[in-house]
Amino acid sequence: MVDATHISFAANDRSYFSLLKKEIHRKVLEAGMEAARVAEVDIIVAEITSNLFKYADEGEILFGSFKENGVPYIELISIDNGPGMIKASRMVQDGVTTSNTLGMGLGSIKRLSDTFDIYSQIGWGTIILSRIYIGDKPPAGQKLIIRPLVVSKPGEKVSGDGFSCLIYSDGFKVMLGDGLGHGPEANKAVNEAASIFKVFPKSNPTETLRFIHSSIKKTRGMVANITQYDNKKKEWSSSGIGNISAKWIGPVSSKNQMSYNGIVGHNIPNTMNDQHYSSAEYNQLILCSDGIRTRWEVSKYPGILKYDASILCAAIYKDHGRRTDDMSVIVIKVG
Repeated sequence: MVDATHISFAANDRSYFSLLKKEIHRKVLEAGMEAARVAEVDIIVAEITSNLFKYADEGEILFGSFKENGVPYIELISIDNGPGMIKASRMVQDGVTTSNTLGMGLGSIKRLSDTFDIYSQIGWGTIILSRIYIGDKPPAGQKLIIRPLVVSKPGEKVSGDGFSCLIYSDGFKVMLGDGLGHGPEANKAVNEAASIFKVFPKSNPTETLRFIHSSIKKTRGMVANITQYDNKKKEWSSSGIGNISAKWIGPVSSKNQMSYNGIVGHNIPNTMNDQHYSSAEYNQLILCSDGIRTRWEVSKYPGILKYDASILCAAIYKDHGRRTDDMSVIVIKVG
């Protein structure tokens, strides 16, 4: 089922921390993690909540469960609007602290995580990423990186936004859809679209959108972007209908893609064409649903492209998530 990739836990009230820890503990057990590793995740969550209580404002923890090259893992992202740090990497060292403590918190999180990253700006806040694999961590140096962050509208049990990905021998294809409105009916529209998307692995984005359009007319409809990448041509092909934003990022420039007006499942243009981009010019794509305000710029986050792609997802979500709708940020990077 296509749904939210992350569950959001408010972490700005200490009285809620025990419930938060129990719920994440339960989710980790459901993911199939062994008992000893679960205990280590419990420590990570305890250290994150401790840091949020001591230093942060408006704390939030995102929990997600994924697979990478067939290996399942869980992901914890801590987001706050606190004072930030001048040298976050130094604060990870044991014994370094800004309060009367032993200064072991961030160091413990790093040691117990298979993947750890931290990004901070003074006066802006801090994002901490902890990724723990259930099995052997896949080798580093992957040429394709896809990091989705999809969060339901607060109060909803399912997400009307949905992300789907197909990877094959000579490329991949992704879809970000946003069912009209939110809640179960929006989720149903996106899931029907995703089931159709999966049986069209090699069709180009525009052809795929047209077929999905004809297949989901009994739903409330959606807006969507479909993007395909050809490993041999080193080329992106992309087509979008409605207000899914697509921004291409390269070493020296960025570019916003214009979508066609319409609603998939209701009315789409008679004439549409794929837009093509060379990966030599643009090696990253960032997709956002309209739950994310559009006026964001990577330049507002100095050096962030050097960090894990989930950090960038979280930064855009932190500053530009509307909180009145389902919210999606997808970062895709090719080598």
